[in-house]
Amino acid sequence: MNNDYHWFVQQLKRKSGIDLLFYKEAQMKRRLTSLRTKRGFTTFSAYFNAIMADEHLFHELLDRLTINVSEFYRNKKRWDILEHKVLPHLLEKQGKLKVWSAACSTGEEPYTLAMIMHKYLPSGRFQVIATDLDENALKRAEMGVYPERSLKEVPQDMVKKHFKKEDVMYHINNELKQNVTFTKHNLLADAYGHNYDLIVCRNVLIYFTEQAKHMIYQKFSQSLKEKGIFFVGSTEQIFSPQNYDFKVFDTFFYQKN
Repeated sequence: MNNDYHWFVQQLKRKSGIDLLFYKEAQMKRRLTSLRTKRGFTTFSAYFNAIMADEHLFHELLDRLTINVSEFYRNKKRWDILEHKVLPHLLEKQGKLKVWSAACSTGEEPYTLAMIMHKYLPSGRFQVIATDLDENALKRAEMGVYPERSLKEVPQDMVKKHFKKEDVMYHINNELKQNVTFTKHNLLADAYGHNYDLIVCRNVLIYFTEQAKHMIYQKFSQSLKEKGIFFVGSTEQIFSPQNYDFKVFDTFFYQKN
């Protein structure tokens, strides 16, 4: 790691609490060099000084770090497993569910969770806590307004029930919104909640080092209730789930022992 980039990493951690040492270095450095060059800076120190003076640039950097790529029902077959196998398992012993959508980006994932649970539980019987590092993404999530392309996997009956079309955009209805709480959270630095029945964290951990993943898996495991379920992305299979007190429940779903 050259001195200019190393200095940038240290300063960014001081300013934002984000520690880039937990991210895969080559990947992250390439992404940030591209953004820095696009903005006309030849060094990371000059780029950092500009970020300190311009909030717009800082939020753009956060957007680039948090990789906001999302859609409703992403990898739909996995959501079908969640609805028809995971939910019945979770509802066997209790009629109220506490769910965490971690690194939720612009909200498509937590709203998908809420739509599915709404089919089986009244509003007061489930709660989705949705967290992300990027405040801009969270603001967009709270608005709950999406282009048609984000809804391409949503069943038509769900679109009719939970969205209102205004011009070319689709607005999540208020009843569903009431079941989802958005809040800022850094997976690498902040405290984790407890007693979750289901934790969903998909397509994010691939960007972290093995050391960071190990720490996050341990914390997720501690945050789950016994027999709770952890749902990961389709490139994030856990090869030694027993190290985290997990066993395989289904492909990309892990149950806490």
